[in-house]
Amino acid sequence: MTNLNQPPKPAIRSVLIALMLAIFLGALDQTIVAVSMPAISAQFKDVSLLAWVISGYMVAMTVAVPIYGKLGDLYGRRRLMLFGMGLFTLASALCGMAQSMEQLVLARIIQGIGAGGMISVSQAIIGDIVPPRERGRYQGYFSSMYAVASVAGPVLGGYMTEYLSWRWVFLINLPLGLGAWLVANRTLVGLPVPQRKPIIDYLGTILMIIGLTSLLLGITEIGQGHHWRDNEVLGLLAGAVLALTVFVWHERRTHEPLLPMHLFANRNAVLCWCTIFFTSFQAISLIVLMPLRFQSVTGAGADSAALHLLPLAMGLPIGAYFAGRRTSVTGRYKPMILTGALLTPFAILGMAFSPPQALVLSSVFMLLSGIAAGMQFPTSLVGTQNSVEQRDIGVATSTTNLFRSLGGAMGVALMSALLLALLQDSSFAHLTGSALIAEGSSGNVLLEGLNAAPGPTQNALRGELLLTFRHLLMVSAAVSLLGLAAAIAMPNMLLRGREDRQV
Repeated sequence: MTNLNQPPKPAIRSVLIALMLAIFLGALDQTIVAVSMPAISAQFKDVSLLAWVISGYMVAMTVAVPIYGKLGDLYGRRRLMLFGMGLFTLASALCGMAQSMEQLVLARIIQGIGAGGMISVSQAIIGDIVPPRERGRYQGYFSSMYAVASVAGPVLGGYMTEYLSWRWVFLINLPLGLGAWLVANRTLVGLPVPQRKPIIDYLGTILMIIGLTSLLLGITEIGQGHHWRDNEVLGLLAGAVLALTVFVWHERRTHEPLLPMHLFANRNAVLCWCTIFFTSFQAISLIVLMPLRFQSVTGAGADSAALHLLPLAMGLPIGAYFAGRRTSVTGRYKPMILTGALLTPFAILGMAFSPPQALVLSSVFMLLSGIAAGMQFPTSLVGTQNSVEQRDIGVATSTTNLFRSLGGAMGVALMSALLLALLQDSSFAHLTGSALIAEGSSGNVLLEGLNAAPGPTQNALRGELLLTFRHLLMVSAAVSLLGLAAAIAMPNMLLRGREDRQV
């Protein structure tokens, strides 16, 4: 039995500040490092591990999320939150002091483990102290932190790398992380403490770590240009299938499973997970590929490409805030999810047929894409939390975040792989050399091949790229219909909780 006494209303606001700081820090480090990669590579003179400075963080964070969720249900979320914040801050210091690429990658993995706790536990805490009917607005605030981080990350990273050092990209987390830890330590004092005896599923934890790590590494390899039939990729995917199959078999039989299989018999929770998977698939792949489309088709620089993402980043908190408010008013989350799912393919098709040079039209459709995603992210999480028992809030929240991370990873990998395949079959491969395209999905590789072409050829290639990205976005719009199908099939359930909406 769990003590569900809520802290007083003023404490909820203080808790919200601490949680938003944690979400912002974890999300910021997904984007702030990207612009520092050339400087890091130049200092260490090592490109073989460069991609893992970002991928190692993402894989570690994704794998850590469900583990934190279960441990929070067993031991209470305050200590897990403080541990995640502390580990993240310590690892940030190690990143800033790294003397080799190997040290940096290892520190980034540790940092990702800490970030997984901050992001997962933060959203579960809201599930502890706020009734389902009120959660939409709070989860909307969290989504706005993701949006702010997606814009602030490249800007801060570029400024610090240019005028200070790439090490400050990590060292900036020390005062921010310490401040967030102190705020959390002071405010997270009224959280529920589970009374049941904790039993840790060690075998399930090991199997899940092996399975998810292998799956994410295989997906990442595909996204970096490796063919799925390469021995290394096949080995990783086969290992993932084997480990996750044994994991499911074990979880169905153990007394205290890491990921209770009965949750997957919950139709509403599964449909919410499908919705958030495909929403993340679209949103993250657009964030990665749209700047590349803008740069390659218009010839603009990286700074202009980052600004090109602003409408998408602005749309996320707008959609999340509106959906959260409407969900609190009506007590139903399906209408907001369904509206966002209907808007998504329309907005993506609009981007496909509006050239990047048409800034106003292109920005409108990018704004609509952000609004559509924002309407689905927080409401899908609220729907999941509403459909499970209080004792499973943590693991249900972490599973939602797991599907969100998997959707983003698969979106980037599959869309990048499809982009390479489309370029390989186009005249771009013949004019720039097919070997160049086969080297990887890096935007730098594509842009270098484009810039190396002579003037008349370059103009022809830009037209070819515009057509290629149009086909890519049309495929993306078709994939979004799967998310729409999940939203249509979702039951129109009423949220539990208080009728008054004053907080």
